[in-house]
Amino acid sequence: MKPILGITMGDAAGVGPEIIIKALTDTHIYDIARPIVFGDKKIMERAIGLLHSKLTCNSVQNPQQGYFRYGTIDIVDLDNLPADLPFAKVDARAGKAAYEYIAKAMQFALKQDIHAIVTAPLNKEALNLSGCNYPGHTEILGALSGEKDYSMMLVSGSLKVIHVTTHVALREACDLVKKERVLKVIKLADETLKLMGIEKPRIAVAGLNPHCGEHGLFGTEDELEILPAIKLAQQAGINAIGPMPPDSVFHRAANLGEFDIVVVMYHDQGHIPIKVLGFESGVNVTVGLPIIRTSVDHGTAFPIAGEGIADSKSMTESLILGARMANVKFADFLNKE
Repeated sequence: MKPILGITMGDAAGVGPEIIIKALTDTHIYDIARPIVFGDKKIMERAIGLLHSKLTCNSVQNPQQGYFRYGTIDIVDLDNLPADLPFAKVDARAGKAAYEYIAKAMQFALKQDIHAIVTAPLNKEALNLSGCNYPGHTEILGALSGEKDYSMMLVSGSLKVIHVTTHVALREACDLVKKERVLKVIKLADETLKLMGIEKPRIAVAGLNPHCGEHGLFGTEDELEILPAIKLAQQAGINAIGPMPPDSVFHRAANLGEFDIVVVMYHDQGHIPIKVLGFESGVNVTVGLPIIRTSVDHGTAFPIAGEGIADSKSMTESLILGARMANVKFADFLNKE
């Protein structure tokens, strides 16, 4: 059997519904998975009309009721929003609804009634206006699952990165680069790449400071925090090396193929090379949770919302990767089905 992918609709004022519709016009998605949307049927039907698509929606209460056949989009309809919700405007109603789509999908994922969650973008301002005070999807999913040791992984073509810190001020990020956290993220990288089908992951760990601190000349974090974590990972049988200069490690990973992933120390250290290499097709993976979560690696794109021109490559890649990971994690279960 194919894994069930729960797709959360994201902020209805953005491009989320549109890119979901476009991705689900690809028959290959139905060859590898059983997709179901968590959102608002009225909003999805508006997107279908916007795109002049022939797809239809099938409203269900739970994933077991889904048809899972090409041409019909199964949707767990939370019926939260009006059909005429304005495009491209920050709206607390859309922010609250986006949170509720995630929460509902998480309920089914924790029971293994769906095998992965794939998220469309939400708007952080709308989310917080609604009273949901989270920096983004990663932190919401962590709170809903009760997990604290999670991390963000980005995947784009030949490069994968995983973050020691993400949505914090840069000054704070430097203080959070500690041996225990670095070691945890190295272990998460190893576990997740194996879930992606890489049997013996090759992990490069980027330094924090220029030239990895140059033996304390430009900072001590590389020697005192990062290097000890790498040594502990090696003792545990993980193929990790570093710290490596950030100005060369991405070239060695992406262009020379020496590494399967780079452990990065802060948000932009990982996001910039990923988006230079493939902004439109990047995938965001939350690791360290009891569930599989993949996501588009872009925002709600308000400037083009409602115009029908949003690119759905990242959503398509997120669905494909979510299905691949679910097939590894739930192989025995899916075979029994």
